[in-house]
Amino acid sequence: CVGSRDGLSAMSGTLPHFLQEPDDAYIVKSNPIKLRCRARPALQIFFKCNGEWVHQNQHTSLEHTELGTGLKIREVMINVSRQQVEDFHGPEDYWCLCVAWSHLGTSKSRKATVRIAYLRKNFEQEPQGMEVPINGMIVLHCRPPEGVPAAEVEWLKNEELVSSLEDLNIDTRADHNLIINEARLSDSGNYTCLASNIVARRRSATATVIVFVNGGWSSWTDWSECNVRCGRGVQKRTRTCTNPAPLNGGAFCEGMSVQKSTCTSPCPVDGGWAEWTMWSVCSSECERQRTRECTDPEPKHGGRLCDGAALDTDNCTGDLCIQDRKLLHDVKVPQGDSNDVALYSGLAAGLVTVVVLIIAVTLYRRNQSEYGVDVIDSSALTGGFQSFSFKSARQGNPLLMNSSMQPDLTVSRTYTGPICYPDSMEKELIPEPALFDPLPDLKVKVHSSFMVSLGVSERAEYHAKAPSQTFPRGVVQEIGGGGGTLGGRGKSQLAPIQPALVSSMMTGKRPLRTSGVFGHGGGRLVVPNAGVSLLVPHGAIEEDTTWELYVSITQQDSSALSDEGQEILLSPEVTYGPPGLTLSCPVALTVAHCADVSSEDWNIKLKRQTQDNSWEDVMTVEEESTSCYCLLDTQCCHLLVERPGCYALVGEALTQAAGKRLRLAAFGNMEPNFLNYSIRVYCVDDMPHAFQEVVSVERSRGGRLLEEPKTLLFRANSFSLQVSIQDIPQFLWSIKPFTTCQEFSFSQVWCSSQSPLQCAFSLERYSPAANQLSCKISVRQVKGHEQILQVYTTIAENEKDTVPFFTQSDCTITSQTGSRAFKIPLSIRQRICATFDTANAKGKDWQLLAQKLHIDRNLGYFACQTSPSAVILSLWEAQHQERGDLDSLASALEEISKVQSKHSTSVDTLDRISKTIPSSNSTMNRSSEELDANHT
Repeated sequence: CVGSRDGLSAMSGTLPHFLQEPDDAYIVKSNPIKLRCRARPALQIFFKCNGEWVHQNQHTSLEHTELGTGLKIREVMINVSRQQVEDFHGPEDYWCLCVAWSHLGTSKSRKATVRIAYLRKNFEQEPQGMEVPINGMIVLHCRPPEGVPAAEVEWLKNEELVSSLEDLNIDTRADHNLIINEARLSDSGNYTCLASNIVARRRSATATVIVFVNGGWSSWTDWSECNVRCGRGVQKRTRTCTNPAPLNGGAFCEGMSVQKSTCTSPCPVDGGWAEWTMWSVCSSECERQRTRECTDPEPKHGGRLCDGAALDTDNCTGDLCIQDRKLLHDVKVPQGDSNDVALYSGLAAGLVTVVVLIIAVTLYRRNQSEYGVDVIDSSALTGGFQSFSFKSARQGNPLLMNSSMQPDLTVSRTYTGPICYPDSMEKELIPEPALFDPLPDLKVKVHSSFMVSLGVSERAEYHAKAPSQTFPRGVVQEIGGGGGTLGGRGKSQLAPIQPALVSSMMTGKRPLRTSGVFGHGGGRLVVPNAGVSLLVPHGAIEEDTTWELYVSITQQDSSALSDEGQEILLSPEVTYGPPGLTLSCPVALTVAHCADVSSEDWNIKLKRQTQDNSWEDVMTVEEESTSCYCLLDTQCCHLLVERPGCYALVGEALTQAAGKRLRLAAFGNMEPNFLNYSIRVYCVDDMPHAFQEVVSVERSRGGRLLEEPKTLLFRANSFSLQVSIQDIPQFLWSIKPFTTCQEFSFSQVWCSSQSPLQCAFSLERYSPAANQLSCKISVRQVKGHEQILQVYTTIAENEKDTVPFFTQSDCTITSQTGSRAFKIPLSIRQRICATFDTANAKGKDWQLLAQKLHIDRNLGYFACQTSPSAVILSLWEAQHQERGDLDSLASALEEISKVQSKHSTSVDTLDRISKTIPSSNSTMNRSSEELDANHT
């Protein structure tokens, strides 16, 4: 007993030994975790976290005595919450350890870290689909989302788990990647990377893997039999793309599937008799024999045998050896026979006749060969259409055509075509010996049925004296003379160009600046053919003051675009001034643009140039602003501005559906050699000013407009623009190779900044007689809209003297002052302003006017004006300067009078004003005094 007690005392005097130390733990979501320690012998155990003791009341302790040894075993637990871990900000992770006490000292456990578990949503790298040839290597990369603890990766194929243990060809252990060493057809499928930890599971995007097989040729078959039974033919052999056949989009076999070779089949040779042998010796029966063989040639390859006998017998004595079975000396010899004399006389006469005929035929043919032309078919003289030939004649023959004539009628030395002889009304004497000498009163007219069928030639006449000059006539389009016709022969076949195309053609320069002197009455400035105008309202300039105002268009490259390259210029840069101009109300500046505003796919801004030549944003077209007003129409933008300067519209495409309009035009002219015809196709932003640059260039080079210009909507979808020429008459014209289709890149068209894009097609005619050209020019955006320009023109050799035609309009009137410049007479304008600027009970009269005139956006701008109604009417004037119909204004006033029926005074005034407004443009030049008299 004493010994046992001593043993227990010794064991109780040892240092504590940990039976269980705290493990690393992860906090999932907001669930706290437990840390546990167990030691023996242990009098006390406490947790220490991040260098600080955990309070005793946070411990949960258990104590019991170990059987056999009698030592005390103590177990301690604490809870660690998510908040505790998040609140800790130390150089390392949150940690805890245990410290156990015994009689001899203390012991420390290992550090246990506590971390908050999470798994991000986005993969750092997702697998990408791929196409791999059979037996190639497939590598799918996957980097799982960031997480604590680190996520484990598994792979799914068609939603089934891929295990590298089941297939040695697949390895999923290489840094989360999936590797298939040799691809098989069965490896095609949809692969997904699956990442998971104790928090969540994440799926990557699905990657489609296609294992394809490129086609391979089979072996060649045997050569086929020759395709002819006799002579030179062709034999072939084939192979198929089945070794293997292409699968899953694999490439088809390259090369020929059929191989041909020449072959020769022996032809049947019919037999032919050889020469007879010599006669044999006369036999006792007075007969002799000879033979022949069928060896010249010998029948071969199924040829026929010789016809006839191979043995020939003959009487040795001329049938005198045996006669009626009597001996020779028993036959009496006749003394003479008169029939033999007659026979020989007839033979002699026939021989003489044959000789005479031969000599006559020889002389006749020699006589006919002196002529240089053979009439192949004499039935041509009957007036019908028959073929004939002109053959090259011998030199020195006096019956040939005049030597001044061209050496041949076509490119080749022989002309063959229909010939006809017209009736007597079309006959014409040939003054010199001609081709058909027996018919001196005949004029030969050659009709080319082929050219007539194509609509290219009316008739070509060939005379014996001189080369033909009566080529087919067509319409030549030029200005002046004969009321728009050429020599009274025909009218222009092209429709006149719309007034927007007018230009000062005769001066050779585009007017880019216009100016005028304006006073208190105001007026209008117009830049011809540019879609740019300036409206100065009445009263904008003080009384007894005049200003010389100008409007100009900048020609150099635009500087209004931002450096990011997202914006494009949608209008010309327009400047109005002078800079020191002072106005009492805003002016209306109208500028053409090329944007398609039918949808909301644009972000369009108005920019203004500052004094240091930089550009500032004035406003976005859709925003509310009190400094400027912008009314965007289909083709023009109407601005209300007070500050002189340089303005421009720029746009940024918000979607690929955003589009801008292109104007397409085709010009053409003959090249100096009179055989080549050049067609130039222009694509330019659909603004009159931009198109005038094309007009100026073409007028200087003598180009002619071939078709009325058309518009094409060009989308912001990054696809290019293709221009191709089609339906060229093949046997009359040819085009230089590789030029039938030309292409502009998307950036060239989209960022053209009004610079014209040009492509040229050079056509060559085979003969000067081909003087009419018809073809189509297709202009299309890839995966977009297409426009067709139909060309039909007449080619004239004197075309260089013609003037390109463009219909002209009032382009010489660039400025108007006073009442003539306005659609609304001054007296009516003043009465409208007096009525609507006077507020009623609600104070919204002028707002109702704006609403009925469809100018009801950005009303805050009008509210800042001295006379909102006057500014609204100025904007309406600018918007309707081309149409100029006052009916819409009168209708709007009538509608307002109905709306304000409660205010009798206002209604009476509006009725009188609406009845005073002229109903058509015919009365718009009447003076204000006359209108006032009518009103009174």
